[in-house]
Amino acid sequence: MPKSRVITWAVSGSKGIETAWAELGDDALRARGRAVGTTPEPYWISYELDTADGFVTRRLRVTAESADGTRTLDLRHDGAGRWTADGEHLPDVDGALDCDLGLCPLTNTMPVLRHGLRLAPGEREFLMAWVSVPDLAVLPSRQTYTHLGRNRVRFASGDFRSDIEFDDDGLVVDYPELAARLARSGGGARR
Repeated sequence: MPKSRVITWAVSGSKGIETAWAELGDDALRARGRAVGTTPEPYWISYELDTADGFVTRRLRVTAESADGTRTLDLRHDGAGRWTADGEHLPDVDGALDCDLGLCPLTNTMPVLRHGLRLAPGEREFLMAWVSVPDLAVLPSRQTYTHLGRNRVRFASGDFRSDIEFDDDGLVVDYPELAARLARSGGGARR
């Protein structure tokens, strides 16, 4: 049975805040979230994320609102390595298993859980379908995740590095230079 969580982060990277409602199963994640940020410009986003077995992204739907208007993105992975954005093939990210929504701590969960990197030694490099916020452009991003200790993983991409702390479910608690969980968030959802 999936575990339901509601988590709120102060997102220093956007000078904003994000709340995600996540359902974690043994090898799948479903989530929906909302974020408000002021950097790189004031924006609101809402998103829905669905993963398939092994925490492999199946679909990410995002709506972004800013002074430039409203944009939407329907990013899909076919399970065989092929990606589309709003029905258009994205050959630059083919082969990636995960999406990474910019300024969103939730999307660091999938590769860490799939490869057990918060619990066991190892280092993995990934190609990600990275989604820029708030313009929703999809770009290839090479990212490396390295186990540092229980629930601690180093994230590196280009010149950027950050040592991320995860909870026992594999969700971000502290991501220096990006986001930190607010103290009262993270409990189960009430029904």
